[in-house]
Amino acid sequence: MTNKANAPAATSSAGLRGVFAATSSISDVNGEKGELIYQGYNIHDLAKHSTFEEVIFLLWNQRLPTSSELSELEKSLRAAYEIPAELVALMKQFPHDADPMDVLRTAISVLEFYDENSRDVSRETSLKTAVRLTAQFPTIVAASDRIRRQLDLIDPDPNLGIAANFLYMLRGERPSEHEARIFDVCLVLHADHELNASTFTARVIAGTLADMYAAVTGAIGALSGPLHGGANTNVMKTLLEIGEVDNVEPYIKKALAEKRKIMGFGHAVYKTEDPRATHLREFSKQAGEAAGDSKWYDMSRKVEEIIMREKGLFPNVDFFSASTYYMMGIPLDLYTPIFAVSRISGWTGHILEQYADNKLIRPRAEYVGQRDVAYAPIDQR
Repeated sequence: MTNKANAPAATSSAGLRGVFAATSSISDVNGEKGELIYQGYNIHDLAKHSTFEEVIFLLWNQRLPTSSELSELEKSLRAAYEIPAELVALMKQFPHDADPMDVLRTAISVLEFYDENSRDVSRETSLKTAVRLTAQFPTIVAASDRIRRQLDLIDPDPNLGIAANFLYMLRGERPSEHEARIFDVCLVLHADHELNASTFTARVIAGTLADMYAAVTGAIGALSGPLHGGANTNVMKTLLEIGEVDNVEPYIKKALAEKRKIMGFGHAVYKTEDPRATHLREFSKQAGEAAGDSKWYDMSRKVEEIIMREKGLFPNVDFFSASTYYMMGIPLDLYTPIFAVSRISGWTGHILEQYADNKLIRPRAEYVGQRDVAYAPIDQR
């Protein structure tokens, strides 16, 4: 007979797999169909026709902007690109070998000091904070990389959109329109992905009515874990280790025989191809052709072919983003911070949504420990 007093309050699930922990209109993933939508719009349509700034507006406002609304948002974002001089001075004191994700997490936490309205979680003020964070993430990531390489910082260019401006600040030269467009679509593809670990973390923190900086700092912490972020960095490390197209088959077969995980394949939700990978595969090809070196794309395609044949696994968003970023000259350890440069739009969208209809997120844990244990004095243990 079941003791109802000791029964769990709700059904438990390891890792909360399949458990609905929030309601949201921001994005939805259909793993069976391989479909991703933002506020009702299919990711394929957004990747083909939209811009990152337009997607930011969509995630925050549940609709696409008018021409004047988009212009106003772009103006607000560009006016907020510059980060406080005090933050730059502090970043210059960080160890040059610090992990870029640790630098980003610390910088965002510090950024709160320079926002006198940071604790105001009203819609109007929170939108201004969201603009500031979304505008300054790229500046912080680019500045931190140039600081550690002992290069002069490049001031943000208010005439450039987020994607082009980031590449400019990182490399010191303006990207071509084609390269900027590829990177812009990469930001669109990574902008949101339903209730993943970092987004859930952000919503839990926002649910306490902590400010947006606190929620975003927590999200960065979650993203820094290797089970959430960093897969595309490891994909590129694998490709570099393989070295040549002719080495792919023996390397992958040996790795599979040794039961080593090949990063960039499979997904916790998608049972077919990750729709984001569809576009990144083409971008990897285009980036290689533009650079006159398709080796990394060719190697990636060969790995994809073997993994599908041997394991039946599809590539996810991380697999082809690795070679795409590499051909743009982006350092490997910036891949995850770049993910954050995009995902800040989704994180802030979810935080705004949480504030708008807030309820403290407080799930139960299914207790599996002992009960009715008698206390023994210390000299009898």
